[in-house]
Amino acid sequence: MFSAEPHHIIAIGASAGGLDELNTFFDHTPSDGVSYVIVQHLSADFKSHMVALLSRHSKLVVQEAENGMSIRGNQVYMIPNDKFMTVRGHSLYLTDKKDGPGSHMTINTFFTSLAADYGPKAIGVVLSGLGSDGSDGVKAIKKAGGLVIAREPEGTEFHSMPANAIATGMVDFILEPEAMPALIEDYVKRELDLLAAGIHDEKHTGEIIELISQQLPLDFSDYKHSTILRRIKRRAAANNFGDLESYIQFIKATPAELDLLARDFLISVTGFFRDTESFDFIEKQIVPSIISELAPGQEIRMWVTGCATGEEAYSMAMLVSEQLGDKINGHVVKIFATDIDSAALAQAGKGLYKPGTLASVSPERLERFFRMEGNDYRVSPALRKMVIFAQHDLVKNPPYCNMHFVSCRNVLIYMTPALQK
Repeated sequence: MFSAEPHHIIAIGASAGGLDELNTFFDHTPSDGVSYVIVQHLSADFKSHMVALLSRHSKLVVQEAENGMSIRGNQVYMIPNDKFMTVRGHSLYLTDKKDGPGSHMTINTFFTSLAADYGPKAIGVVLSGLGSDGSDGVKAIKKAGGLVIAREPEGTEFHSMPANAIATGMVDFILEPEAMPALIEDYVKRELDLLAAGIHDEKHTGEIIELISQQLPLDFSDYKHSTILRRIKRRAAANNFGDLESYIQFIKATPAELDLLARDFLISVTGFFRDTESFDFIEKQIVPSIISELAPGQEIRMWVTGCATGEEAYSMAMLVSEQLGDKINGHVVKIFATDIDSAALAQAGKGLYKPGTLASVSPERLERFFRMEGNDYRVSPALRKMVIFAQHDLVKNPPYCNMHFVSCRNVLIYMTPALQK
């Protein structure tokens, strides 16, 4: 049975050693009106066998994706080995790798486009592979309200891809491949039940926001309720609740779940020098203007709100350090980096990042501002000294004053117009 409009899309990212895991996954996959898209790193001579090999294990139709192909229910689509693939308007589009963004990040490219096109109907799965491809993509899917699953990295030869995905803090479930289809089937069924029940009332959302306000305390009353409600329903489905009233009883009895739900509300996608155009403008226009107007010995003060795990704040620190050059010792630099999320702040304060997180940091900056520590990179002491991390709630706490520059790029989009003003 084909459905012109699958209700969920499961994107599976895999690389080295992925064939056996894919076979195991599709041995257990039912026909239930969803679609699967496999995004792999494949060599040219191996590519032609994949569709035939996988077809022996799948109850669903397996085919190689073609440019402009519509996504239909109960089908499996395989990326061609020499292409980047994106989804737009519920159709698949292919571009040559030489024209694509980044050298090999086929999984990030597809996951990110899937999040934009399907939002909470997107499910991302990360299987074995080398490197960090998929890590940025799972952040995008999670931010869009989707579900993220990774295979258990322990005991697998090619563990770095799922390990890097898990390190983002955005993975909902860590499972062996054979256990994934049953979880996905159950999750999709419960989410459809919630939607069918027509749960769009403000009462449940308001009750949960009030619980969080009393017990944590965090105030989400002026955040967009449509975004909040979507994430509540996703957590309810993930915990096997078919209605929100039962889920509310569960969170009243389970403080840890209330904490996890609030953490879901706080998700922000961040990265070093994220949105290159904005950072180019800050580097060429804003920072030079601030520095040119400084009095001798004057303190430089900046505020990065919603700093999450610190990448944006450290990016700002690098720009200021570069522009000051020899004058760096003539001015105290204070970049106040604040967030409501204490766990994200703790990670930011360590200044320790996986190599995949630093893909947009130039080799020159990597050498100047970071030190290798095991397989990871730690920000240099001089850079760390410029950034002051603090927990701060924009809704309730007074603002920081006398700033040369304030960044609120990742915060305002979640707030109602009244709170934005």
